[in-house]
Amino acid sequence: MELLTVTDADDRRLDDYRALTDTALRAVQDPAGGLYIAESTKVIARAVVAGHRPRSVLVQERRVDDIRAIVGDLEVPVYVVPDEVAEAVTGFAVHRGTIASMHRPELPSVRQVIAGATLVLILENIGDHTNVGAAFRAAAGLGADAVLVSPGGADPLYRRSVRVSMGTVFQVPWTRMADWGSAAADLHAAGFDIAALALRDDAVTLDAYAAVRPERVALVMGSEGDGLSRTAIDSADTVVTIPMSGGVDSLNVASAAAVALWSMQR
Repeated sequence: MELLTVTDADDRRLDDYRALTDTALRAVQDPAGGLYIAESTKVIARAVVAGHRPRSVLVQERRVDDIRAIVGDLEVPVYVVPDEVAEAVTGFAVHRGTIASMHRPELPSVRQVIAGATLVLILENIGDHTNVGAAFRAAAGLGADAVLVSPGGADPLYRRSVRVSMGTVFQVPWTRMADWGSAAADLHAAGFDIAALALRDDAVTLDAYAAVRPERVALVMGSEGDGLSRTAIDSADTVVTIPMSGGVDSLNVASAAAVALWSMQR
């Protein structure tokens, strides 16, 4: 790696890191040009181990040794900046001391991602980046082999998603589905039972489904407001519900994903 001290917040070499506040990035991928932002040495390390390549790193002096241990053998510029420059460029206090601009890898096909998997989590139209990150963390911690994301869903490589997931978006194989028809066909061809989590009178309770779970299961979670689309439910082999009490009809989608994944443990 190449250590370069930068003391001017207007230095163009830092452009990948400008205005990274959630307000500025809410409606766009961050940043443009096939890149994403990874924060903290732990997250950057997981990205590098997964084979992702940093384009550059912005680091505060106190974290130089940490980042050297992660990217020391890579040909990558490492911009060492004072705390006030880091905050002026990004728009927030960089408490973790390290941010990397990473090249986005090419996404694999659905068939490639589910090959050999027995438990898959599908996120349909999940718009909240925090929920996406939390769902990936649940997938990593509770045995999912892969995650599929619908075309309209939030970006798992968005800064907040990566941070909330604690870098597990690099740990669990995932890709975006092109459409429900082809994804369902690929899942069925691979022997998956597609289980849609939804509130329906004819739904099977999660504990009953788990008691006789098929060998290969794809759990489908819907959006925070509207739930699953009619297309998703029609593509499913089984509709499953989590029994609730206390006048509560449903859980946050990330919580529901964690409960459903845990129940699938053999």
